[in-house]
Amino acid sequence: MTEPRETFDRFVVGANNRLAAAAARAVAESPGSTYNPLFIYGAHGLGKSHLLGAVADLATALWPELEVRREDGAHFVAGHAASVAAGSVDAFLGSYTHAGMLLLDNVHALEGHPSAQLALARVIDALVEHNTQVVLVADRLPSGIAEVEDALSQTLSQGLLVDVAPPDYETRAVILQRMATEAGLELTPDVVQDLAAREYRDIDELRAALAPIASRQHRPAPQLDAGEFDSFLSDVQVVVQQQVESWRGRLREAIAFWQAEGYRTAVLERALDLPRAPDVAGLTATFTAAVEHLRNLERQARQVDPSLVGHAVFRDPERMPEAEDLVEHALTGALPTKGPSPAFARDAFEVGASNQLAVHAADAVVAEPARRYNPLVLYGPSGVGKTHLANAIGNALMQQGGAAGAVAYVNSQQLVDELIEAVHTGNVDRWRARYRSASALIVDDIQFLGGKERTQEEFFGIFNAMIEGGKQVVLTSDRVPADITDLEARLRSRFEGGLVVPIQSPDRVLRERLFARFLAEAGRAADEDVLRLLGEHPVQSVREIIGVVTRLGAAADLYGKPLTVDLVRAELGGPAVEPRPPRISAAVPAGDPFLDHERVVFDWPDAGARLVEEMR
Repeated sequence: MTEPRETFDRFVVGANNRLAAAAARAVAESPGSTYNPLFIYGAHGLGKSHLLGAVADLATALWPELEVRREDGAHFVAGHAASVAAGSVDAFLGSYTHAGMLLLDNVHALEGHPSAQLALARVIDALVEHNTQVVLVADRLPSGIAEVEDALSQTLSQGLLVDVAPPDYETRAVILQRMATEAGLELTPDVVQDLAAREYRDIDELRAALAPIASRQHRPAPQLDAGEFDSFLSDVQVVVQQQVESWRGRLREAIAFWQAEGYRTAVLERALDLPRAPDVAGLTATFTAAVEHLRNLERQARQVDPSLVGHAVFRDPERMPEAEDLVEHALTGALPTKGPSPAFARDAFEVGASNQLAVHAADAVVAEPARRYNPLVLYGPSGVGKTHLANAIGNALMQQGGAAGAVAYVNSQQLVDELIEAVHTGNVDRWRARYRSASALIVDDIQFLGGKERTQEEFFGIFNAMIEGGKQVVLTSDRVPADITDLEARLRSRFEGGLVVPIQSPDRVLRERLFARFLAEAGRAADEDVLRLLGEHPVQSVREIIGVVTRLGAAADLYGKPLTVDLVRAELGGPAVEPRPPRISAAVPAGDPFLDHERVVFDWPDAGARLVEEMR
């Protein structure tokens, strides 16, 4: 027994197909009561037929008595032509109108067959009139089918028309991960990101992208141990026994399969004692759905507490309420997302003309969170201290709140990766809750959200929830939000609705102070002339300053010399910096009658000023 491939659980939902997937699930759960007919359209290979199969799978599981008829448009055309030739059109159409649900794939195959189109319109009208669900799939809108009959176009358009578009970046990443898992491939996050960043027209191209990797990864065939061999013999015995009585044989086969999978099958075993044959297909489908729910619960539990994997409640469908309570309890006690780094303290942040406005805004946010500047957006080139200041805000807010972990800090690339994993594992709701439960949210490098449609959509909801809940949001970027390409307009407008403030490259005075600080931390002595020379060195970021300090320290160690102006100039080059002028000292000989003591200056710092004074 194998699980069907075309199920909703296996269908990866993204921004490109969310509406289609939601509509398909709705008609499967409540046939004929909404979206009738449902028309799903889109290019080849985007999952339309998968959705059609998922509707059939779920509807059959929920409504065992429902007769689901799934066919292809080309088959309908051929059948109609044969019925016309045989003079049995009414019988042909009647076979469709008596179905409990009609699923028709590749409707565009009716192009150029006007009589078949009219016949299909009659079938759909009759089914819809009797509240019988109809789902149709095509590679284009009804109006795009050449020479489509008005009757068919109007019939198809009276329900819901919904498209399936090519997958976005996040959806591509999840699909690749799932394909790799099913193929037994091991992909590193870097490989997944690289593959997902490419453009693909359809799912087949995604699958083809994995082919070269699959050819390189060889796995040895699994070996049966003693216990597995005994299980195999048990399965053989069950197959033999099924010849005794058909329905009991099928039921025993299902029991043997699920027992081998490690699940308790008491509910199925009790059915063996029934005096008459039950709906075995419906019973086993319901049991399979319950197992899938237990597996999903176990996956959620694993994300919070790996020790819960293998818990007995996840192996017994009759203990479903206990499993749900266990997962809810685990999620309630789950740790919040990562907080700001304690290494970035506010008092360690050097302030100068290039960043004082941003620092003032940061201090105001700490003093009055979510009241003055919300959101606060810090922007500037890489390495100028945006991350330091953002973390410093978070640490200060945590100290005020007294709740470690209440402030969430995340890099936007991590946000994308987390969402991909959450979609892959079915934990998107929990992922959202982790951030919404924080008292403040700090997102670093928001420029990486550009082009990530699903992440932008999810972050839009999180952002609004934080702002509306009176919680502080701090963002950093290497440019103003308006200049971030592929960033949704609604996000740009909300980011710019707070305070957008720059942090510029350090000015000369700040560079001197930063060099003095990092040299002192490195245990390197530097006099005023060395610091003045370093302040003139053209560095654009704090990272460059740290790099220069490291380089000078290595040079000093190599030559066995202290840091001097000559060593710095020799190592760094660049424009020469004039040394400080010599200090002028004067001494008045005792008893000299020709010198005016009021015009004598001791330790005069500037020879030019001395000359001016003498000429007065």
